[in-house]
Amino acid sequence: MGDNFIVTERTTLHRHPERASFDREAVYRILDEALTCTVAFVADGRPVVLPTLYARVGDTVYIHGSAIGRMLTALARGVEVCLNVTLLDGIVFARSAFSHSMNYRSVTIFGRAREVTDPVEKMEALRATVEHVASGRWADARQPNQKELAATSVVAVPLVEVSAKIRTGGPRDSEADYALPIWAGVVPLSLEAAAPIEDPRNDPAAVLPAYAREYRRRRPVAAGD
Repeated sequence: MGDNFIVTERTTLHRHPERASFDREAVYRILDEALTCTVAFVADGRPVVLPTLYARVGDTVYIHGSAIGRMLTALARGVEVCLNVTLLDGIVFARSAFSHSMNYRSVTIFGRAREVTDPVEKMEALRATVEHVASGRWADARQPNQKELAATSVVAVPLVEVSAKIRTGGPRDSEADYALPIWAGVVPLSLEAAAPIEDPRNDPAAVLPAYAREYRRRRPVAAGD
């Protein structure tokens, strides 16, 4: 496995190619920080785009949902699918309206999903999804029972045809616009967690876990991932 994903016709960026990245670790970091992805596919001859949770395990992205839902039913048949994850890092205010932009990190994945039928892999995919949201939660939560597992479908999308697109830095105005008396700069954006709100039906013995009390999205990629 190389350090970079192979560039294909579909992952080649034609607009702002300088923002493209095929670095495997850069892709991992974006996928591991984001919470949700959008899934695009064609069902019954019509385009569909849906948001959903996901989890990355190595070079596989897992998606789960209702066993009778339209998305998982279509993906399990092996239709072409496109996944996108985007993190917004800042609003870029330029001097001209034309040059305004956003700082962002995004990953786009093309491919075909396969249905996960092996019970061990399916349980691992569900565990990874819970852990992707909050590391440590799977061990605290009740594990899925057989009825819940039967009602849930899981599909796997391989990380083969993948690219990242990243913009950083400040505004890039036309040279003549730098003399204008107009404020320009970047307003940083980030996902911040507020204080946890306790369920009034909590057992009195239930203790607020650290992963909820100190919730953060940014996390390093473990060696070997």
